[in-house]
Amino acid sequence: MSLHPVLQAVTDRIRSRSATQRADYLSRLERARAKGPIRRALGCTNLAHGYAAAPAGDKIMLRELRRPNLAIVSSYNDMLSAHQPFERFPALIKQAAREAGATAQFAGGVPAMCDGVTQGEPGMELSLFSRDVIALSTAVALSHNMFDAALCLGICDKIVPGLLIGALQFSHLPTIFVPGGPMPSGISNDEKARVRQRFAKGEVGRDALLESEEKSYHSAGTCTFYGTANSNQMLMEVMGLHLPGAAFVHPQTPLRDALTAAAAKRAVEIGAEGAEYTPIGHVVDERTIANAIVGLLATGGSTNHTIHLVAIARAAGIVINWDDFGDLSDVVPLLARVYPNGKADVNHFQSAGGMGHVIGELLDVGLLHGDTLTVAGTGGLARYCQQPQLDDAGRLAWRDVSRANPDASVLAPAWAPFSPDGGLKLLGGNLGRAVIKTSAVKPEHRVVQAPARVFDTQEAVMAAFDRGELHRDFVAVVRFQGPRANGMPELHKLTPLLGVLQDQGFRVALVTDGRMSGASGKVAAAIHVTPECLAGGPLARVRDGDLLVLDGERGLLEARVDAAEWQARQPAVADLGASQHGMGRELFAAFRANALGAEEGAITFQAAELAGTARVADAAPLHGHFVFSEGVSA
Repeated sequence: MSLHPVLQAVTDRIRSRSATQRADYLSRLERARAKGPIRRALGCTNLAHGYAAAPAGDKIMLRELRRPNLAIVSSYNDMLSAHQPFERFPALIKQAAREAGATAQFAGGVPAMCDGVTQGEPGMELSLFSRDVIALSTAVALSHNMFDAALCLGICDKIVPGLLIGALQFSHLPTIFVPGGPMPSGISNDEKARVRQRFAKGEVGRDALLESEEKSYHSAGTCTFYGTANSNQMLMEVMGLHLPGAAFVHPQTPLRDALTAAAAKRAVEIGAEGAEYTPIGHVVDERTIANAIVGLLATGGSTNHTIHLVAIARAAGIVINWDDFGDLSDVVPLLARVYPNGKADVNHFQSAGGMGHVIGELLDVGLLHGDTLTVAGTGGLARYCQQPQLDDAGRLAWRDVSRANPDASVLAPAWAPFSPDGGLKLLGGNLGRAVIKTSAVKPEHRVVQAPARVFDTQEAVMAAFDRGELHRDFVAVVRFQGPRANGMPELHKLTPLLGVLQDQGFRVALVTDGRMSGASGKVAAAIHVTPECLAGGPLARVRDGDLLVLDGERGLLEARVDAAEWQARQPAVADLGASQHGMGRELFAAFRANALGAEEGAITFQAAELAGTARVADAAPLHGHFVFSEGVSA
């Protein structure tokens, strides 16, 4: 199948835009590769330090420098359900490496925080920046130069992007991502949302809410809704960084253990001295990044990746922006209905055919680059149309996913999709640029024109709701929530109360320079508004009562204010003192000061190098609506 012309055009545009940065990145890769396996150049003192505590058998191999040594970088902790399964993985990997004639060492751990635990709490203001901390931690783990390949153990929100950003700085090092898998299904996501709304209305108490949440989040494994964590796993598949079909296999099962061991053995094969040397800097190229955007759109994935994918691409010398997402969204069909875009969870998605179905359908219509390099070896992305299984002898094998009769409530064929577009819309107007996830919003709720009600915190919105002030048509403007202001926390606590108001028949929407969770749902929300208020963004000029238009169909985000009055207004000034101290926020002042905008990935690394390149002001006009710094868009 020939490549879809829009995918080809976007990829060509990315390649052209990235030419200088990508060439520099690949040049660094070749220089590192030319040195050969790094540990051979280490001095005796360095080497002795590097394997002093190794078991006797491993120490002999490490000393002789004849066999590959794998790095294990893990996000394990035993508080968070998604990461607890990783406790067992290092032992499985080390044994599999020995069986392949290699060694493996636990190179380092990275922090893993959970947005589900910190939601609405001060700790959430560290969440986005934890991605860059994880990238730094990954670099520290790999900096010892003892390794021929790496295995990255991560799964949730900021963890996988951080691991990948860090690993990409070691461009010459073959790297495989190893997931832990989702927990079994609990109560339905619809029921969970219903209880949350009843709690918001005061119809049930805390005990009922906690009981409901416990039935949803009930065992080891990732949460089962299709938020950022499971969007990460989708991306690792479509980018060719997992073994095929590894994403959604339950933890602590024979199949999961077999996949973990197979990842270690495959890392040996693609290592620096293996027969199929496959450095991560070659796997992640312009085509891979374009594929990642397509996969996100086709599955209705998390809007957080309109930030994270930009940062990941930058780490590989590739420059993308929201125009790339917007243009692809116009032609990429929605092929999956997984909560919050449907009733199914990721376990239903997997049993219906999962990523094998999605990738196969997209390849059939030319909406994926099928010739990308992957950690699975020859065959390109077509290898990822398969799912793993154990044969009668307990050996790992792969089978083609049948796409003949998928569960029509969960998966659709490309010729009859759930929606002809990807459910992600780029918005523009005199309030800046933003994104809206329309796939979970019913068509009748995608266009809202109503007076603004302005808030500086989500707590203020909740207090106004509790006082009964919000039972009317309005657009909630929650400002000073960007990366530089307070670390861009998610505002997921607003979803239940806005949903209550919408269900009561009011026209409501949210506009913010902050984030919403990957689980955000049925209310129209213009998020990631950039430039953010603290960086001079026009959202700081909105006043209570201004007529705002959020049009998720035409891509408009406007304040209908007289141009002269708009120009004369002074931007509001926020008191951000409460976000500067407590819960470790003091330590993140440098991150806030150096963070670039949302469309630039909210990057805090390489800030000086990247400042001023591919800025929002340089972006192309948005679907005919030119963005003015003053007045109303034309």
